[in-house]
Amino acid sequence: MPAPELGRSFRPGLGVNLLMRDVGEGVRFAREVLGATILHADADFAAIRFGDSVWMLHHDNTYRGNVVRGLVEGLEGRGAGVELRIYGLSPDEAEARARAQGFTVLAGSIDKPHGLRECVILDHEGYVWVPGIGIPDPTR
Repeated sequence: MPAPELGRSFRPGLGVNLLMRDVGEGVRFAREVLGATILHADADFAAIRFGDSVWMLHHDNTYRGNVVRGLVEGLEGRGAGVELRIYGLSPDEAEARARAQGFTVLAGSIDKPHGLRECVILDHEGYVWVPGIGIPDPTR
């Protein structure tokens, strides 16, 4: 999909753009661990969909002249302080795929008091991903 067409296709909501040194690895993580659909991918850019959410990966070199580039230049863990939550994705399945692919699982799948079963996975750039599903209400 050409960039202008992709841009016009976005609906109101939150958009996420992740700057990466290796877009290919980001695509692999999204596809192999998160089970996301790759809308477009090349060495510099990827558009990724999971459910109704779309996010983008941009290689650092595409951000020449952009004010954001200086914020991440030289950082090892780029996602410090941000959790990227993927609702409707089995944390048990994502955790198993992450371990099989050699990604770091910071916290294994567990039922949390806030009503979600979730795990915490670190991708190759240091972004924190939290897949989660609702825990069935035992009173219903």
